[in-house]
Amino acid sequence: MPVLPDLRDTVAKHGLAARKSLGQHFLLDPHVCARIAAIAAPLDGRVVLEVGPGPGGLTRALLESPAARVVAVELDRRAIAAQEELAQAYPGRLTVVEGDAMKADTLALLPESPRRVVANLPYNVGTPLLIGWLKQAALFESLTLMFQQEVAERICAAPDTDAYGRLSVLSQWRCSCRMAMRLPPGAFSPPPKVWSAVVHLVPHAEDPGPELLAAMERLTAAAFGQRRKMLRSSLKSLGESDALLSAGGIEPTRRAETLSVAEFDRLARLLVARVA
Repeated sequence: MPVLPDLRDTVAKHGLAARKSLGQHFLLDPHVCARIAAIAAPLDGRVVLEVGPGPGGLTRALLESPAARVVAVELDRRAIAAQEELAQAYPGRLTVVEGDAMKADTLALLPESPRRVVANLPYNVGTPLLIGWLKQAALFESLTLMFQQEVAERICAAPDTDAYGRLSVLSQWRCSCRMAMRLPPGAFSPPPKVWSAVVHLVPHAEDPGPELLAAMERLTAAAFGQRRKMLRSSLKSLGESDALLSAGGIEPTRRAETLSVAEFDRLARLLVARVA
């Protein structure tokens, strides 16, 4: 295993002061990074996508794992140099891609499989990145992702709780979700103002297909767009809401946050059948 400089020395060498505009909070503790890589295990023979690697703390842990290859997508040019040094230390195992992960083509970056995503996501793009990956969930074995704790709680929330919402339904509809680790602000450099948490998501075997996925997006947007209203009112934009709810066996006076993921699935399938 190559001998690498201390991560703080890497940060200093490349002038990697975290930028608020990029949502950067670096993980520099190798033990924490190793724990995240362990949550994502088994990585034997897997191709791993990492987004926003920064100075490379988590990247190092992934390269020390049995992963076949790591593809790191980084928007910050200062971090590219640090990543390139890692690529030289681990020949053939790290591919560094400069660019915006929001615009990245997953299949082009990772043509081989099995694929996993492991990332300490930039806070300002964590949720939209997750939504994009949920639409492609069939491509991945798992996703192990760091979010602000509030976002992690929303992903894993149960029905009829304050945190339960559209993100909860979409995430749990496509994946089995669990909160695997919580980290205090002091674990990061610089420390954020809030706690963070790692969520481990394992996609369900069934791929809903584009029509059902689009129906679920429309349904949850309408239901939670006016979450304090009864479903009879909030779903009016979808057509005959009373008829839809009646067909789904759901009382029209209920509110979105009381519906289980299975009930949302039933309604989404009825929407698709209505169009067909």
